[in-house]
This record gives sequence, C-alpha cells and structure tokens, in this order.
Amino acid sequence: MLLWFESNGSHRHRRVALPDSSVTDARSSLRASLRARRQAIPAAERARAARQVARHAAALILRPGQRIGIYAATAEELDTSCLIALALRRGCLVYLPRIDRRRRVRTMHFARLADRSSVNRFGITEPEGPRLTSSRLLDVVFLPIVGFDRHGVRLGMGGGYYDRAFSFRRLRTVWHAPLLVGIGYASQEVERIAPAAHDVPLDLVITERGIIRCTRVSASTSP
Repeated sequence: MLLWFESNGSHRHRRVALPDSSVTDARSSLRASLRARRQAIPAAERARAARQVARHAAALILRPGQRIGIYAATAEELDTSCLIALALRRGCLVYLPRIDRRRRVRTMHFARLADRSSVNRFGITEPEGPRLTSSRLLDVVFLPIVGFDRHGVRLGMGGGYYDRAFSFRRLRTVWHAPLLVGIGYASQEVERIAPAAHDVPLDLVITERGIIRCTRVSASTSP
C-alpha cells in the first residue's frame, strides 16, 4: 500500500493509493480534488502567477532559436500568453499541440504557432497550417499540470496525449531531450503521486514560487 500526503499550505491530508488495480481510481479522485482547487483560484492571483512563471522560465530556459512546445491554456489552466509572448521576443520558435482530428486516433503533434487557429473537440485552441514538427525535435516543452510531485510525476487531465507523445523518453538513460517542464500553481503540488506505468516524468516544474528540479526515484526505491 502506498501512502502520500497532499500539500496545502501548512495542512497536509493523508491519502492512500492501493496497489496496481486501484492506482487509476486513486489518481482520478486526486485529479478531481486538485481541479476543484485550481478552478477556485481568483482571477488576480491567476494573472500574477502567469507573469511570475514567465519570468522564472525566461531566467533559466528561453534561448534564441530554441524550438519551444507550449500549450494554449484553457480557462482553468495557468495562462501561457505571457510565456508565449516572451518566448517569441527571445527569438524562440513556438509550437502548440494539435490533436489528431481522427476521433479514434489518440495522438498529438506539434504545429508552428500561426495567425490562424481553430478550437478542437476539447475546447482547446490549435494552430492551423502544415508546419508540424516531431516531438523529438523540440528543445523545451511546457506541459499543463493538474498535480505534480517533486519526483517529476505529473497528473494531467487523464487523456494520456503527452505521455504518448513523449513515450520515447522512457527508453533513454542518458539523453533526455526535450526538456519537459510542467507549469502551474504552487497549490497543485502533492507530496507523492502514485506513478502509472505510462508516465513520462518531468525534469522541472515552474510555479509562481520558483523552479523545482525534479529528482528521479529508482526502481529499487520507488513504492
């Protein structure tokens, strides 16, 4: 049995994740709790956090000529418009995710930011145009997070698109490009998330409070 504690300021709530067959249910329950918390963040705090995250990212990551993958935020996610604008000013090439439009194909590509865009079936804005790039060729990718821990375990919306797009990283032991950076609010951190077999760990997480360098848990020490 795996135990973890959800961080919420000075309070910690003990949670229990049962082995294997119950991991999915435990993650779904945690996801719902964290989404409710994220949705409750006031507008002024959201705007301030977005600016702070962009500043933290600029200080460490953004370099001219880099291929940057970044999401177009939904209403409840941390807004990425500040970060996108800053990346463009720094001379980065910006790519946004584009879901395969065949409904039975659950894959995601990255398309160059363009003047024309459309809204996909999930309500997410996507760039139009043919300029696609492989996820393997990106230098840095900023991922949306519902929850995260300091071992790089990311809890997303549950579709698995990012994990499939970067599944090749699970096979590498030395070269870990592209750099995977989760961005979100500090209140989305939990002490420990039960990992799933398909998870691709994050390298960094950036919140309004600063940059967190994730530490891997070896197979011999993980729960």
